[in-house]
Amino acid sequence: MRNMVAFYLFLFYLNILLIVFVFAYLFRIRKLIGFQLGMTISMVTGGFFAFTTGVIFIYLYPFHFLAITIAATLAGMAVGSLFGGLFDYQTLLSGYSNGLMMGIMAPMVGAVAKNSVYFLSFTECLFFVSMLFILFSAKKS
Repeated sequence: MRNMVAFYLFLFYLNILLIVFVFAYLFRIRKLIGFQLGMTISMVTGGFFAFTTGVIFIYLYPFHFLAITIAATLAGMAVGSLFGGLFDYQTLLSGYSNGLMMGIMAPMVGAVAKNSVYFLSFTECLFFVSMLFILFSAKKS
């Protein structure tokens, strides 16, 4: 049990590091990225971060639905707004709203998954691959 808690916290820490790395890279080249790609970037980062955060937290604290939903929603809104703010106000609003929706849904999906390591691995792989797609698409633009 103790090892699983450390594993979940480590995954959350890796997610934050990945978000910081992608943000730092995009901050340097933000003027080269169009608003359509910027909108997609803000929606993907806010949504996936909220989703993985909600699933990890519901695995850690299974009976604290309200607090986890609020935390995942705020995290998704913050990350989506942060990435959307790199481009313009429309992308900021798109990232904000997608982070809000995914943050509300994530604890429900995580509760249904019932601490499945396979499901968590799947969502983490999707998050990692999505961040790679963002880096590659931003580099090509």
